[in-house]
Amino acid sequence: MQTPKSILLHLDSSARTAERIKVAGELAEAFEAEVTGQPCTLSALVRYPFAMEAAGEAVAIMQEIDKGARDRMYAAFMANSAGLRRLRWAEPQSDGPLGFARRALYADLMILGQRDRNGPMQGELPGDFLPSLLVQSGRPALVLPYAGPIGPIGRTVLVAWKETCEAARAVSAALPWLRTASRVHAVAYGEDAQASLQELQNYLRVQGVRNLELHPGGGDDESAGSRLLSFSADLSADLLVMGCYGHGRAREWVLGGATQSILQSMTLPVLMSH
Repeated sequence: MQTPKSILLHLDSSARTAERIKVAGELAEAFEAEVTGQPCTLSALVRYPFAMEAAGEAVAIMQEIDKGARDRMYAAFMANSAGLRRLRWAEPQSDGPLGFARRALYADLMILGQRDRNGPMQGELPGDFLPSLLVQSGRPALVLPYAGPIGPIGRTVLVAWKETCEAARAVSAALPWLRTASRVHAVAYGEDAQASLQELQNYLRVQGVRNLELHPGGGDDESAGSRLLSFSADLSADLLVMGCYGHGRAREWVLGGATQSILQSMTLPVLMSH
């Protein structure tokens, strides 16, 4: 993948929006990219559908709630992006997550936040917002954890490799970081782990990634997600690269075991692609 020049930054009402803006500003300068900060939440009428059946006054109150949320996000964006010349504000789309996914079609990279299931703003978005967005847009996303400080990203990178199109797309998206990282590690699980890692090493060498260390793991089991996070900590990695796995079922997105584990318990930024 070429260095991202167009980055779409997700804004919401959570306190972590400020951290996402900071990271977006750093990437904008590093990659000489343009960042569009766009709010995306479910409207109050969607979150409180009973208001649709109430009097017009109740509907007006819901609209005022949305306007107040938009104004707070705008104020937070302006305060935290001051001096960051490559960041610009975009008005929220009227159709919420669907509109955001449509806007992502025109971005090289998205910057998103991990869902905080216990956070006060957890109801602002559907539970499957992130994986659905990856599927609908076809774009990679840098997902930031909802807790803990975030330092420089991409000095020590761990690639979770698997011979799938999802993992291949994630590696391609990570090339701008992999080429400049001080240390790059790749881990794979299963019987053919060593052979697949050798093929990955050959590919990355052609792409200008020379300092790759290979780590063939054990069997591919349900604990792969927790093992990846533990290994990331052992390596002091500041970026995990992996595919996003899952499938649609009825009106919800069902995640694969490792993907679900990472998104629930991530302790470092994760670059994902479906």
